[in-house]
Amino acid sequence: MQGNTTARVRAKRRDGVGQAASVRGARSRGTRPGASRVPAADLRRVAGGRTLACPPDVGGCPTSCRSTGMASRPSRFAMAAAAAASLFIPSQGLSAQGTGYTPDLYYELVGVGDVAVSPSGAYVAFTVTTVVEDENRRHREVWLQPLSNGRPDGDPFPVTSPNEESSGPRWSPDGSLLTFSSSRDDDPNPVWFLRVDGPGGEAFHIEGVDGPPVWSPDGSQIAFVRAPDTGDADAADARDAREGWIAPDAVSRTLDADRFDGRVITSIRYKRDGRLSFQPHYLTQEKRQIMVVDAEGGTPRQVTRLSFNAGAPVWSEDGRVIFFTGDEREDDELDSENSGDIWAVDARGGTVRRLTSNPGSESAPAVSPDGGTLAFLSSPARGSQTDLMVAEIGSDGHFRGQPRNLTADWDLSPGAPMWTADGSAILFSAGIEGDSHLFRARAAAAGPAGASAAPVEQVTRGARRLSSFSFSGSGRFMAFTATDPVTPPELYVGAADGSTEQKATRFNDAWLSRVTLMPAEELTWTVEDGTEIQGWVVRPVGFREGGSYPLVLKIHGGPHSAYGNTFFPTFHVLSAAGFFVLYPNPRGSSGYGHDFQYATRGEWGIVDREDYLAGVDAALEAYPEIDPARLGVSGGSYGGFMTNWLTATTDRFHAAVTSRSITNWESWWGMSDAQGLTEYEFYGTPWEQRDLYRRLSPISYVENVTAPTLIIHSEQDYRTPIGDGEQWFMSLRKLEIPVELVRYPRSTHGLSRTGEPWLLVDRLERLRSWFEHYLIQNPPAARAGAEEARR
Repeated sequence: MQGNTTARVRAKRRDGVGQAASVRGARSRGTRPGASRVPAADLRRVAGGRTLACPPDVGGCPTSCRSTGMASRPSRFAMAAAAAASLFIPSQGLSAQGTGYTPDLYYELVGVGDVAVSPSGAYVAFTVTTVVEDENRRHREVWLQPLSNGRPDGDPFPVTSPNEESSGPRWSPDGSLLTFSSSRDDDPNPVWFLRVDGPGGEAFHIEGVDGPPVWSPDGSQIAFVRAPDTGDADAADARDAREGWIAPDAVSRTLDADRFDGRVITSIRYKRDGRLSFQPHYLTQEKRQIMVVDAEGGTPRQVTRLSFNAGAPVWSEDGRVIFFTGDEREDDELDSENSGDIWAVDARGGTVRRLTSNPGSESAPAVSPDGGTLAFLSSPARGSQTDLMVAEIGSDGHFRGQPRNLTADWDLSPGAPMWTADGSAILFSAGIEGDSHLFRARAAAAGPAGASAAPVEQVTRGARRLSSFSFSGSGRFMAFTATDPVTPPELYVGAADGSTEQKATRFNDAWLSRVTLMPAEELTWTVEDGTEIQGWVVRPVGFREGGSYPLVLKIHGGPHSAYGNTFFPTFHVLSAAGFFVLYPNPRGSSGYGHDFQYATRGEWGIVDREDYLAGVDAALEAYPEIDPARLGVSGGSYGGFMTNWLTATTDRFHAAVTSRSITNWESWWGMSDAQGLTEYEFYGTPWEQRDLYRRLSPISYVENVTAPTLIIHSEQDYRTPIGDGEQWFMSLRKLEIPVELVRYPRSTHGLSRTGEPWLLVDRLERLRSWFEHYLIQNPPAARAGAEEARR
């Protein structure tokens, strides 16, 4: 079936690694600032006239520190440290002799995140993540990058033990303390502090602080959220025998509780994806409360006593009031709306005050530097536009007047607000056309809700995705992570106005120098109603003009998420195996405006199907080397649904890999932890919209499937439970379609992103080998010939 489409190709040459492919035309979407070369320096740095010595808690100090008897670092961190020691050697680009990305190379990648610039701007702390392959786990440490005038000043180094897991760095207001989360032996308190303003020192606890600390502006008090005890650990509950559990409001009885090791469930919310164990009943579960303790430590005082969970505490400028978020209706399991509000409480404790009471959700409060204004995000209802609001506040924490809208005329979704140092503007990140960047809105420009506001300004640019922004106390400098299609995330630092920036870490440079990665080329096409769709194409490694290659269409999840200019291992694994890869953002994707994002409501598989098929046509037109008789399709979650839908409603695809998919919306609704999704997207429950649920279910058309299909599912996926994969498997087996079902234990909906490393790599290899078998080694024409011979 050919889509009715006018294809317009806009491929784009990119800065960075991998300029191997020729392109057709170009469209400028901003220029990526170049990184200056800075000489490498000794890892021991001088800051503010004093030497920052490596404290005894530090493993992996520079060579000059190792005479102190430090333990040697794990091998992956030794490699990361070696890469850091030559940080400013320019990248060699695409390796002419390099190998393609094979699944096992995942074990060698280094991740960077959790960025936190010190108030003085002298350091930026961040988390480094590696994979300990032999132990099937990830390892995290906190590192420091010294800065001078907003530029890297030497090489980064670790400040936490190589023998412990550490992450989430934060700074005290005066920059003397660095805090982080770390699980250490049998210590139940995960919150640790480290002094960085003097020589040496072990990480230590502050008495009474057992949650991520939020300091008052003057540094005299610490607020934190005390998490309740959630019972058995996930892994233990998933792998070992457990005791029985009976809901406190259960009516049915047992003759002998000692012999019952099952579960009696009375609440819809007994399971949640991302946890391998079932959830405690809300009647027995303590709520998260806000605690405050003196900065020197002591007995914390509980300032909230709520029947719902408190979160995201922030201090008023004078330290008298704490603002926080909470959903008073969170235990109403029949309420599918997110109805969180902004609240306030005296820092000494007392009556809490609800500051917002609108339908929908308010979140991410942030107090202006002068203490007179509160910024926050507001979304009136599921599926509505999220806006950035500001409200004047008095010293008592009450709103003075109605909140005003900063983004009434802006059609994208802002992230959490961050005030500039002078309070004149608010910064936030947002996705835009496959990229993610920093934006600025002038605080004084806000109008009443729904009124016009001043334009939002884009601060950073380039075909890439930036995240984890953090700023110095003066507001002059910032740090963030950046990634693009051929570069895993690394740390960048620069001017807060986006005028200059430098790459501060190069943990993956050695990896990149020996792995061949093909760049992503932008491709756009126009569908029948005039809507322009954006996508990207990755060519096969070793591509030759005039050759013949299979193509795999990759489909993102959501559907309200987006592909774009970021590093996707799956695409490079397929490219290395000899495939073209097409990955579009059809209608339903985020980053293109509200109407585009919700254009699929009630029409999943209708307008988006048109966009995907038109994209395949556009790729065939733009790249004559693609063989239309060797097309594959693959996706996860919504992408798994769409993979099933496409193979059931068209015969254009000759092999499929469907992950964590949906096949039957009626049964999915009864098994998932996210019923509110279809209750909004499909305008009601299955009994209210029975025809729609059935009409949009791939299982209704399964008899049309001809593509050999690999089904991948996690056994503890509670978002798209494995029953949907089993239904698809059973149906295809009965239809005598080549099919395999791979069940991954100890895995959730996030297997492809955060799953156990061995299982994640296994998944990559199975996806690659399935397409290799059916599109390269045993392509459709050969299969047809063999079938004819059997007859």
